[in-house]
Amino acid sequence: MPAHQERLSHLGERLRVARKRQRVTTVAAAEAAGISRVTLHRIERGEPTVAVGAWVAVASALGLAFDLIDPNAAVQASKLPKKVRLRDYPQLKKLAWQMHGVDEISPREALQLYERNWRHVDRAALSEGEAALIDKLSREIGGGRLLV
Repeated sequence: MPAHQERLSHLGERLRVARKRQRVTTVAAAEAAGISRVTLHRIERGEPTVAVGAWVAVASALGLAFDLIDPNAAVQASKLPKKVRLRDYPQLKKLAWQMHGVDEISPREALQLYERNWRHVDRAALSEGEAALIDKLSREIGGGRLLV
């Protein structure tokens, strides 16, 4: 499978996962995006013949941003720390309440804490820095997904 097709398949899967996580039916999502249910299924399968406008409409209907990222700039800008200091991320610190005497954890442990305990995260209280950390963790360790 060519690399561009693999990326589209991955993107379609991410849209499907986001739709299901939000408990939105295919009919409701297609209607909100102004496309047919069949077109939505084609997008979720990653078919490259669907117009890019339909892809953007689906992302917008699900409340997601659809953007192009320069992979070279993203690598430089998104270096994960070797250790994550709990005191710098209040929601993470709350999730790590049982880890007595621990000030720092690995990025993988941080991602696992967020994923296991996501229902306890006060998303409204997330700082920009903590939201950025979660995004970096999910992109670089979680394969682009936060499994919640």
